[in-house]
Amino acid sequence: MPDKEAFDKAKQKVIGIDRQRFGIGTLSEKTVHAVLKNYYSPNEDNQEIPIENFVADIYSQGEIIEIQTRQFNKLRDKLTAFLPLYPVTIVYPIPKEKWLIWIDADSGELSKKRKSPTKGTPYTVFPELYKIKTFLKDPNIRFRLALLNVEEYKLLNGWSKDKKKGASRYDRIPVEFVQELEIDCMADYMQFVPLELEGPFTSKDFAKAAHISVSLAQTVLNILYYVGTVDRVGKKGNMYLYECDS
Repeated sequence: MPDKEAFDKAKQKVIGIDRQRFGIGTLSEKTVHAVLKNYYSPNEDNQEIPIENFVADIYSQGEIIEIQTRQFNKLRDKLTAFLPLYPVTIVYPIPKEKWLIWIDADSGELSKKRKSPTKGTPYTVFPELYKIKTFLKDPNIRFRLALLNVEEYKLLNGWSKDKKKGASRYDRIPVEFVQELEIDCMADYMQFVPLELEGPFTSKDFAKAAHISVSLAQTVLNILYYVGTVDRVGKKGNMYLYECDS
């Protein structure tokens, strides 16, 4: 379970006790990254540490933590350098519930916040895992999936008539740390297989049980097969049949 008190302290450190007294222009461009860095390491002496010609987000007691909000492919060179020498934990924030606030690009005026109907799921990490697939079996790599409720600020600078389509995201402000999922070893990938799946199943069956798209289910199963969580046991039409590895 996330430590609420520690998370609140990290938020206060980055965005202040009363965020209402801060103007939107003073917000950090990467607030989620900054808050999580201070959550996982309140001691700034352990942050931004030069190691092996790179800079680790956190280095403490012989272990490295990297906060990565997207583009895991950018971690490849770091992982190549770090993993032979240190345990590395990659923290991946996932917006579970999101409230949207629009910013008028000219006046800076903020809209009333509106709750997004889209809810985040831990399965969104799998397209990122695919980008570093060859590292996943390394015994020194670990993951923390941080499910957060966030306020997302977007600029009204898109190409559509209402300027919302194609708009730029300005920042995401974490409101609550809801849940943390851990992947510390190959066995931990089993938590992503829905319990109701019994016997051979296809990516369509997996998608339905996990409440995700078929394309995302295919990526998830690609990784689960690679790490040995599931086996391919045949085909149904042009789709693989999978079973959990016993």
